[in-house]
Amino acid sequence: MIVIVDYGMGNLRSILNKFERMEVEAKISSDPAEIERADKLVLPGVGAFDAAMQNLRQRGLIPVLEKKVLQEKTPIMGICLGMQLFSKHSEEGNVDGLGWIDARTIKFRLNGNGLRVPHMGWNSISVDRTWGAMEGLETGSRFYFVHSYHVCCNDPADRLATTNYGIDFTSMVQRDNILGVQFHPERSHRYGARLLENFVRW
Repeated sequence: MIVIVDYGMGNLRSILNKFERMEVEAKISSDPAEIERADKLVLPGVGAFDAAMQNLRQRGLIPVLEKKVLQEKTPIMGICLGMQLFSKHSEEGNVDGLGWIDARTIKFRLNGNGLRVPHMGWNSISVDRTWGAMEGLETGSRFYFVHSYHVCCNDPADRLATTNYGIDFTSMVQRDNILGVQFHPERSHRYGARLLENFVRW
């Protein structure tokens, strides 16, 4: 069972629809008991970093997520803001993140090169290293992005892939059972579907 964590911010239904089309058992839930029973977790997110962390706290989800992810090593995928929440802190606000990845989240600084923020639309990844859930994905695979902030890893070993938008930024992170993607696999057609399939098999 894959549980898509509902903390009031995210593209939940479209992610669930993808899993249902894949005939994968999945559900949307904010119930700690259901999260506790999950075999895998998805932490989506659209919106502001501080509000997301506050929602996770108010719904009492941080303790069960930390137990599942840090102690039980349950596989988790963070999508867009969900990936940013894995970092220690964000320039978007004053609230600390989950801190599961040694990273910070910063706003795009594009130095007047004519590119607009948010970074929105299709872009390709450049794969930094091989890993099981990357099967069938390679440099040049294209995904759909919508974001104004990006993650900066303090440990390069956590970076799985980068993308160029005026600058090279981290578009995928992975440490142990934690996977984060800055793009939206649920909106990324065949490459997004392949990544979700890989996550299911992981």
